[in-house]
Amino acid sequence: MSVILDDVDRELLVALQGDAREPQAALGKRVGLSAAAVNRRIARLTSLGVIAGSSIRLAPELVGRPVTVIAHLALESEQPELLDRVRTALVECPQVQQCYYVAGEWDFVLILAVADMAEYTQLTRELFFADSNVRRFSTQVVMDRAKASGTIIPT
Repeated sequence: MSVILDDVDRELLVALQGDAREPQAALGKRVGLSAAAVNRRIARLTSLGVIAGSSIRLAPELVGRPVTVIAHLALESEQPELLDRVRTALVECPQVQQCYYVAGEWDFVLILAVADMAEYTQLTRELFFADSNVRRFSTQVVMDRAKASGTIIPT
């Protein structure tokens, strides 16, 4: 199901993704509405589920998580109960920032934020080696976050 958005909705959504803390009066100036009208639009978009929540982005290097790792996992079996067990362990791991169940050569793609490679090595033992359904995995260590916004441009 898709929600019909007008130009003002789209502009508000892009602005809120950039900084959800921006005051509604400032947002209103940006899109040509009063603060009250912006508030009503945000409430409508939230009630429709377009706005699924709001959060802040932290600087990983300033909070003890300077190493970003991309991991690919291949499973032995995709039987629902075995797949769900792996998925649950991945989702519940606080170092896993993003977890995607994907089609193709790999079954899962993960983005992890860790303190150092020793922490990641320990996680591989806990999440990958300890689970007999994980057939193999591949690791890429991020050298530079060229872009990590997560911003979606609505159509």
